[in-house]
Amino acid sequence: MSRLDVAVQRFNDALGALEERTRALRGLSDEAADAQAKLAEMRTERERLLARIAELEEENRALAATTEEVESRLDGAIGEIRAALGR
Repeated sequence: MSRLDVAVQRFNDALGALEERTRALRGLSDEAADAQAKLAEMRTERERLLARIAELEEENRALAATTEEVESRLDGAIGEIRAALGR
């Protein structure tokens, strides 16, 4: 083999090794794209859940106010009944 043939063979071997290593990187690139898409979905879901939590917190505040009002009225009614019964 001439020096040129040896150099061509070494070049081809190096190119083959490089292709082999980049094949794994291409798979990682696809995984990264999938992960980015999943992350975007999760962020959208997070925003939806945060909005729902805010709605539920508001509903909870409204129910607490209603409960307080009912409790107050019941206490008043019980007081009036006791007074009417002479207790």
